[in-house]
Amino acid sequence: MAITSGSIHAFYLFDVASTVDLAIVRRLIGSEATFATLADKAPGAPKVAYMQPPVVVPADAAGIEPIPGFSTRIKLYDYGVISLMLSQPFSGAWDDLVRLGQELIENEPLEDRVALACRVVVGRVREALAGVRADFLREDYLAFVVNELDEPMDADLVFERHGTDIAQMLRGERQALSRQEREEVLRHRLSYLADDAVVPAYNAAFVLDTPAGAAATVEALEFVNSQLLEFRYHDESLESELTQIYTTLQKPPRMMDRLVGRRSARAARRLHSLYVDVNELTDRLENSVKLVGDVYLARLFSLAAARLGLDAWKSNVEQKLRTLNDIYRFTIERTGMAQGNLLELVIVLILVLEFAMLFR
Repeated sequence: MAITSGSIHAFYLFDVASTVDLAIVRRLIGSEATFATLADKAPGAPKVAYMQPPVVVPADAAGIEPIPGFSTRIKLYDYGVISLMLSQPFSGAWDDLVRLGQELIENEPLEDRVALACRVVVGRVREALAGVRADFLREDYLAFVVNELDEPMDADLVFERHGTDIAQMLRGERQALSRQEREEVLRHRLSYLADDAVVPAYNAAFVLDTPAGAAATVEALEFVNSQLLEFRYHDESLESELTQIYTTLQKPPRMMDRLVGRRSARAARRLHSLYVDVNELTDRLENSVKLVGDVYLARLFSLAAARLGLDAWKSNVEQKLRTLNDIYRFTIERTGMAQGNLLELVIVLILVLEFAMLFR
């Protein structure tokens, strides 16, 4: 049984800025810049939509040179992520698909070329970027898509015959996996109809579906990866900020700091600003897609998020935000105590001055 129609998609996502003004991006690129859409598999009116749709840009419109063997598509999210998706059609044996996936996973020259292309995109739309990062945090992901087989069959039979190949391509291993590992990979499977399926893993996903259905699934997987990248960035940023704040607060206070709490007041303002900014961004991330009544897509988002470890990164950020809030409350109390001590000192000095004038 061979694959007569399919494709492979390699995502390279970069956190490049705090925000992207998508209206400016469309003005800079022109009519070739379009809004992305999320499609659902259930019949009837669409039940899923981006709250702020990302902008899709063809590679040539962004000034990127063609990458041999691939078509390139760029997507910009308003929360500062740029995603470059490299795609190529596939038809042939399952072994060839596994081998192609292994070559992409280990292709450092291709990764370097994509990173350079991202810099070109940033230069092209810099006017639309706020808070450009000095270094770009990156997330990679592969999607193996099978649309048609030379012998039509339902998803259960596909996994029965080619489950070993699917598990191996998702793990990116050249050697055969153990039965235990194969079963662990394949048990995280989601199907809507008898002849479709998606198996998301940590760094790759397998999609068996029609071209339209597969496109919707790939779009959802790309979006989940963009959220993962953002939570990774905020986790690292908060870790760095907390380390600096601990160092600042642990320094022996000077006399004026004891009296007026200037250091604590500065730290409190910095903490409050950071807490508000990160909390606002995480809320915007969680509410960036509206799921109303589409049970399948909600399950797909949930499964993909769990397999990519999104919940763990989100939990880390939430824990650091709670720590940040606790430190903020402590610094506010510390500042209040210092200001109270200063007020008492002023009152004592006034009383001493009044007594001195009285005795004089």
